[in-house]
Amino acid sequence: MNPELRKRIEAAKRAVQAQTALLHREFRRAQSSWKSDGTRVTAADLAISAAILGELKQQFPDDQGFSEELLEAEQPIVATARYCWVLDPIDGTNNYAAGIPYCAISLALLEDGRPVYGVVYDMARKTLIHGGPGFGAFDGGEKVHARTEAPHANSLIGFHSPSEKALVPQAAPIIQQFKIRGLGSSALHLAYVGIGLLDGVLDYNVRVWDIAAAHPIALGGGAEVCYLQNNPFPLRQFDLKMPRSHYLAGNAAVCARLRELLTIQGHSPDCD
Repeated sequence: MNPELRKRIEAAKRAVQAQTALLHREFRRAQSSWKSDGTRVTAADLAISAAILGELKQQFPDDQGFSEELLEAEQPIVATARYCWVLDPIDGTNNYAAGIPYCAISLALLEDGRPVYGVVYDMARKTLIHGGPGFGAFDGGEKVHARTEAPHANSLIGFHSPSEKALVPQAAPIIQQFKIRGLGSSALHLAYVGIGLLDGVLDYNVRVWDIAAAHPIALGGGAEVCYLQNNPFPLRQFDLKMPRSHYLAGNAAVCARLRELLTIQGHSPDCD
């Protein structure tokens, strides 16, 4: 293995684990406010973002670090470094502020714009999920994999309803056919597919920081990730105003069934 890649993977796990105590300590206590784009931010988001990106910059000064809470990034930033980091310091901030434990620290390592390894701290289960293609997927210290069963009526599908209400009828067959889980954390939905807790996921509302870490975990666990619209990879620039991506994930049979039910005409999804 590329030793530079190995160093970064180990550093990513250390950096995330170092912030878990703060995450738990400020749960439901951290002061929060609403940003101009309608999303919520807490003091804990800002502190975790600064700490993780600061630690990584110290170790890897030539790398670029991007965060949902990169407040100075009002204009798009071109991704020029071989290695980039994409961080969501708290994915599921609404849950976090309300005292609902389905939230996560989500850190992705990208090489040439593509996610190669992800680290997701699952606050609800107090577990570090991590992995990537060629590495496998790990739930804590256990190597795990995506579910292999064909889709059926009791399949569990993570779902985030569309912000574009015109898309609701398209998603209706998915809701009718399967058992739906809406956790309020896009990172956990996709990571749970990779480690076999969910059969699949359909989401219309993500941006790159929501799923950059979970994407390689899902691939490492043997799942597919298919973008129906606005594939963010390879990441060429980081833009806080980037359009939302629509994607689905699961094993090959689950993805095929989800695409069939969505009945998207004349469109071929971009799948990994």
